[in-house]
Amino acid sequence: MARRPAVRHGPQTAAYDRAEPMGPEGSSVMNDAYDGGSRGGLSRGGMAAEPGGGYGAADPWGPADDEAHGGSGRRAGRWRGAGGRWWVWVGRMILWAFILVVLVNGIRAPFERYTSDGSAGPVAAGTEKRAQFPTSAASAYALQFTGVYLNYDQKTASEREKQLRFFLPDGADGQLGWNGTGQLRLQSVQVAAVNARDANNAIVTLLAETQDKWFQLAVPIYTKDGAMVVSGRPALLPAPPRATLPQTNNRERDTSLEAELQQPLEGFFRAYGSGDTVALSRFADRNSITGLGGSVTFTRLREVIAPAGGADQRNITVTVGWQMPTSDPKAPGGELEQTYELNVVKKDGTWYVRDIDGSTQPTGS
Repeated sequence: MARRPAVRHGPQTAAYDRAEPMGPEGSSVMNDAYDGGSRGGLSRGGMAAEPGGGYGAADPWGPADDEAHGGSGRRAGRWRGAGGRWWVWVGRMILWAFILVVLVNGIRAPFERYTSDGSAGPVAAGTEKRAQFPTSAASAYALQFTGVYLNYDQKTASEREKQLRFFLPDGADGQLGWNGTGQLRLQSVQVAAVNARDANNAIVTLLAETQDKWFQLAVPIYTKDGAMVVSGRPALLPAPPRATLPQTNNRERDTSLEAELQQPLEGFFRAYGSGDTVALSRFADRNSITGLGGSVTFTRLREVIAPAGGADQRNITVTVGWQMPTSDPKAPGGELEQTYELNVVKKDGTWYVRDIDGSTQPTGS
C-alpha cells in the first residue's frame, strides 16, 4: 500500500505517525524512531528527545519548558523576549536625547553670554535710549519754536501768542514769560546739541544771536508717538568760550623746496580756481581733482610751508588769495585768503599735487 510521508509540521507529527496504520515492518521502524521515553532514541532530524517524549531547546517547534510540564507559558522560539528588547531601545533613545540636549545647552550658554556682554552695560543702555528719541525731528521743532520765542514786539503781542500756542501745552502761559513790553529780533540760530534724558524727554540746545549778542538757548522738548510739545520754559546759557590753541613746536622748514614749489603751485591754483581740467592735468597727479569751476579767481600765492621730509613726497601747507564774486558787476570783488594742505609727489624731476584738503595748522598771521 502507498505510504504517507513521514515529514509533517508541528509537534503533533509523532502522534499522527503513531496513529497511522502501517505494516508490521513499518510499525516497528516508526516506533523505534519516536520512542524516546524508554530507549533514549533519536527524534526527527537526529535531535535527542527529552525523557518522557518531550523536546529539547534544539527543536524550533517544540513547546517551552513550562508548557511541556503542564504550564501555561508562551511558546519558545525566535521571537522570545522581543517585547523587552523594544523597551531597551526606547530607553537608550531617551538617554541619548537627554545627553544631546545637555551638550547643546552647555555649548550655547557661554557663547550667548559672551555676545550679550558686548552690548550690555550702562553705556549701551544709555545709547539705546538716546537712539529712541527723535533727535532730528526735535531739532527742527525747537528751531521753529525759537524763531517765534525770540522775536517779539509789543505792537504784535497777540500775534506772537497765537503762534506760540502751537508749541505749548494746554493751560500754559500764552506769552511764555514775556511781560508784553519792548521788542527783540532774532538774527540767527542753529542747533548746537541734543541731550536726550530718556525716550520721551530731551534738552535741545541752540546757538542764537540777537542784538549782535551770542548765547545758547536750552529748550525742553517732550515727545510721544510722533507728537511734540515744549514742556517748560527755555533757559539762556552762555555762548561756548573761545579756545586757546596749544603751543606748536617750530618745525624745520625746507626753504629750498618752498622756493622750488612756487611756480608749479601758482599754475595749479590758477587752474584749480577756474576749473580748467586740461591745465590741471599738467599739475595734478590724479584726475579726481576737478577744481572750483570758475566760482573764484586766483590772485596770489601768499605762503608755502614745506617741512623737512622725503625726497619724493611731502605734506605741505599753502595759503592762497581768492577774489570772490560780487553781486555788483561794476564793483570789484573782495579777496579772501585761505589755507590748504597738499600732498605733493615728485616724478621725473617734477612736482605734482596728489591730494588737496583743508588744513588744521594754526594761522600764523
